[in-house]
Amino acid sequence: MAHPSPRSPRRRAWRALVVVPLAAIAAACVAPPLPPPGSSTTTSSTAATSSTTSTAPPIGDGRPTPPLVTDGADLVDAQGETVTLRGINWFGFETETHLVHGLWARDYRAMLAQIADLGYDTIRLPWSVQAIRSSSISGLNTSLGANAQLAGKTPLQAMDAIIDGAADEGLLVLLDNHRLNDASIPELWYGDGYTEQDWLDSWRLLADRYADRPNVIGADLKNEPHGAATWGSGNLTTDWRLAAERAGEVVLSEAPHWLIVVEGVSGTVPGQQLSGHWWGGNLEAAGAYPVRLSIPHRVVYSPHEYGPGVYDQAWFHTGDLTATMHDRWEKGFGYLQTQDIAPVLVGEFGGKSVDTTSLEGRWQNLFVDWLDARELSFTYWTWNPNSSDTGGVLTDDWTTVRADKQAMLDRLLDG
Repeated sequence: MAHPSPRSPRRRAWRALVVVPLAAIAAACVAPPLPPPGSSTTTSSTAATSSTTSTAPPIGDGRPTPPLVTDGADLVDAQGETVTLRGINWFGFETETHLVHGLWARDYRAMLAQIADLGYDTIRLPWSVQAIRSSSISGLNTSLGANAQLAGKTPLQAMDAIIDGAADEGLLVLLDNHRLNDASIPELWYGDGYTEQDWLDSWRLLADRYADRPNVIGADLKNEPHGAATWGSGNLTTDWRLAAERAGEVVLSEAPHWLIVVEGVSGTVPGQQLSGHWWGGNLEAAGAYPVRLSIPHRVVYSPHEYGPGVYDQAWFHTGDLTATMHDRWEKGFGYLQTQDIAPVLVGEFGGKSVDTTSLEGRWQNLFVDWLDARELSFTYWTWNPNSSDTGGVLTDDWTTVRADKQAMLDRLLDG
């Protein structure tokens, strides 16, 4: 498959970011039977602007200038421009390699350049607590160009290199705590041998380490809460909303300019209207039970949304697909934008089929058109070809772009 012609290069180094401290302001179902997307290599999927200022220049090409803040349902950059993030996931730091995947086949800087040239502006970067505590990485061919720079690096040092390489390409980075260990996504923010304090300490470490990297824009606190996770229950051991507040305060104590990205749950929440949700997809109660932080204008809500290629949910077969899905998307998370409550960033969506005849292809094209019409931010799942039930933007050679999938996403990227 021929590689699509690249867009104009977006290779600009970022200058140092100076953050002015903000005044602290007091603020006051049926789960899907199967987990979200997994890869063949054990990863899973699946108000007013603040006084923060920056010396970072506009980076051009219509790309956002960090830091970003929220204004109602909008994201606003350092130039005062309302922005939509158009990103992609690149997984691996949450797996046994403790490193983004594909570096056994390709130079990491070449892949970052390709991501930028295709028109993406943000990378959602999954990681695990186990990885950042580890001392070694694997899945690396050091004979391939810039990969030699990663020889002997720890996972954190390799993450430094990926983030700095992304900055050179004008790419923003959203850090995503995808797992605690390297094997599975826990229901809650603790478990699998790790405590809540382990999770909080890991976020403190990363926020402190990357607070001065201007292209690191925020923390996606936990990937896909599900099962026992609740929202609005008040139970300190299960209420994900309250845990997100605790973690958000830890992150903001080190990086007060970061966005705090909060996913939903999967189980039933107060006031729920829909019959079920994907893991991390239920944000129906976020309007009535918002995440409250001492620094305002930081919270972004982030559902995950998939089609029947991941699991053939009943709602894909309940009448007119367009009407059904538009209703679900509005009730599930779109209302947060409609009612000007908070920005929405769809942290994951994807699938193998992008045609207009299969059910998954119809669903995926329908969602792309809905995102485009709503001008919602997103990070597509995924760059990697080795996500077993969604595939990726790249094909198995880790170089060739899947032209039909990229053409569908171009409808969002060209916006």
